[in-house]
Amino acid sequence: MKLETRKVKLSSAEIKNIYLEAFPKKERMPFPMMVAMSKLWNTRFFSFYDSETPCGLIYLASNRNLVFVMFLAVDKSLQSNGYGSSILQQIKNMYPDKKIIISIEPCNDNAPDIALRKRRKSFYMQNEYKETGYMMKLNGVVQEILITNGAFSKREFQSFFLFYSFGSIYPKIWK
Repeated sequence: MKLETRKVKLSSAEIKNIYLEAFPKKERMPFPMMVAMSKLWNTRFFSFYDSETPCGLIYLASNRNLVFVMFLAVDKSLQSNGYGSSILQQIKNMYPDKKIIISIEPCNDNAPDIALRKRRKSFYMQNEYKETGYMMKLNGVVQEILITNGAFSKREFQSFFLFYSFGSIYPKIWK
């Protein structure tokens, strides 16, 4: 499989549909805002295509030391075919010297979709992500923090948010 990376545009309807299907409304950012933010030097919004088939997307922000993957999704009909792993590998290739952080819904046994959450976490662990032991609450949503390419630093991640958002986003992070 050879995935082609493209910048997401406002007219990328198929990618928007993948995004809207993959994330609950309370976790989403407005799609037009994401496209606009991706024009900044530190934010990227990429789609991935296998030939002309839209496979998935990734929305991330970076600074000198960190990359924070805010959204990663693969089209539901294409999951479990290696596309997600290929996308993660491309991100590692793009940022070989940076720590890459992903946040996921915690695997609480009482969660209604616990099987899906465990499968998602297993996917990241199989792709060399590690548990940090930290959780965060961002926009009212609790997430578990996973990392690859280095050790997690709470202070470094908080600084990342302060810099990225000009002080407007300061998630609660705890162990």
